[in-house]
Amino acid sequence: MEWQKRWFGHWLKGEDTGIMDEPPVRIFVMGENRWRDEQEWPLARTEYTPWYLHSGGSANSLNGDGTLSPEAPGGEPPDRYVYDPNDPVPSLGGNNLIIARGAFDQRPAEVRDDVLVYSSEVLAEDLEVTGPLRVTLWATTSAVDTDFTAKLVDVYPDGYAQNLQDGMIRARYRDSASNPTLLTPGQAYRYEIDLWATSHVFLAGHQIRIEISSSCFPRFDRNPNTGTPVESESNLVPAAQTILHDAQHPSHITLPVIPR
Repeated sequence: MEWQKRWFGHWLKGEDTGIMDEPPVRIFVMGENRWRDEQEWPLARTEYTPWYLHSGGSANSLNGDGTLSPEAPGGEPPDRYVYDPNDPVPSLGGNNLIIARGAFDQRPAEVRDDVLVYSSEVLAEDLEVTGPLRVTLWATTSAVDTDFTAKLVDVYPDGYAQNLQDGMIRARYRDSASNPTLLTPGQAYRYEIDLWATSHVFLAGHQIRIEISSSCFPRFDRNPNTGTPVESESNLVPAAQTILHDAQHPSHITLPVIPR
């Protein structure tokens, strides 16, 4: 509140509050739970590091074999699930206005077979991630239009899975928000999913986790998978989704790692 008073005092009242002498960026670093001043955004010292999705073809739910690591994939089978808009994955916290928001345990959603779960090994040392987040996803679908969602999660030693950031892409807008293009079912497409930004330290003993699915309702409206306008479509059709993560289709999240 004191910062806000100084800011508005400077710009609205012309007072000399000294606010413009402060560093231009102040971030709250979660995990360590402290404020830190910086000189630019994104941080100039950022090392953008890809962490790749891996599995033996069964990354469905917490009980699957999905893993996450900096090593690029080789010849790996894809993961498959069915997205049914009649039974969407529920939103658990996050950036919401109409339901409870903030940090929530994601395990109730991660037990579903239509949620793919990729977890890193337990971290031996702290890892700071500060800056913009992006997931590059290679996928096919049986539909002419569908959604893909991605979520970054911090897994505590006791299993608690805290949501950090998430995002989605509507397939028809994969190349342009103003010129939608429907899909050819069964064809592989590359999707870039913006997870916005974060500042978080994954502490030693924790794991980095990525969830991939096709719904997060009601945070994002459901895609009926028909290619027709979402706001007027009443026919909801299930879609068979395939997530590729091999040498030709290296699906990954790019983490903005800050050296320590």
